[in-house]
Amino acid sequence: MQQAQTRFTISTRGQALYEFTDEVADWLAGTGSDTGLVTLLCRHTSASLLINENAAPAVQRDLLRWMAQAAPEGDMYEHDSEGPDDMPAHIRTMLTGASLSVPVAGGRMLLGTWQGLYLAEHRRAPHRREIVAHFIGE
Repeated sequence: MQQAQTRFTISTRGQALYEFTDEVADWLAGTGSDTGLVTLLCRHTSASLLINENAAPAVQRDLLRWMAQAAPEGDMYEHDSEGPDDMPAHIRTMLTGASLSVPVAGGRMLLGTWQGLYLAEHRRAPHRREIVAHFIGE
């Protein structure tokens, strides 16, 4: 049994989805791993992790539009200490999740053909987001 851990930093430019599939795949290849599980954790409460389609850019636009409707900005929130996009960002993170687990076989993540790993930045301002990755397997 082997374990490996690393951190990825993603610099965002505001609300968007940022794919980081290749970064995780490259790291996994460097571990010499074959079979196991990689777990990813976003260390923030206003950004989240998703597995979604990475072929059609319209999917990303539609997801962002849906999140904006599901948790709109406005004066209906008590928590607004960091601005009007703060509480909606927390709600969007709650809806989409802060962690992912992906099986690994043959040294590669077993993602579907059109699946990619994304950091969803829910704040309008740029941020530096940190994702912790942990692999366990052989």
